[in-house]
Amino acid sequence: MRNPIIHRKMSRPIRVLVAKVGLDGHDRGAKVIAAALRDAGMEVIYTGLRQTPDNVVNAALQEDVDAIGVSILSGAHMTVFPKIIEGMRSQGLEDVLLTGGGIIPDEDRETLTGLGVGKLFPPGTDTREIAGYIQSWVEKNRKF
Repeated sequence: MRNPIIHRKMSRPIRVLVAKVGLDGHDRGAKVIAAALRDAGMEVIYTGLRQTPDNVVNAALQEDVDAIGVSILSGAHMTVFPKIIEGMRSQGLEDVLLTGGGIIPDEDRETLTGLGVGKLFPPGTDTREIAGYIQSWVEKNRKF
């Protein structure tokens, strides 16, 4: 059953890159999110396991995405997200949303948000909330 969250007419579907960075080999959650975003009418590119921050940025650039969603359960979020933000800035991707989720303590979420990372979702978040957040952010920040 499709759950469209389209608020305004766009010329194409929202494009989201879903990534697993580092040695974390648990991708079930990332695959659930990817399927939910597809069900919400978004076009999803899944990078697969064990990507580097540079791989993620390069894939986002090549795929012309509107948002990057990083799933991280390894505890490396304070390294991974800043490196992705740095790479995004160096490639001119300041208008692309970087969001994600996993096991991220509240104080680290606040620090990462201060660096420019979007909302970070804990395990168990309703997938409609994630899709709605991406939809709203893209409507406000991307023009197509």
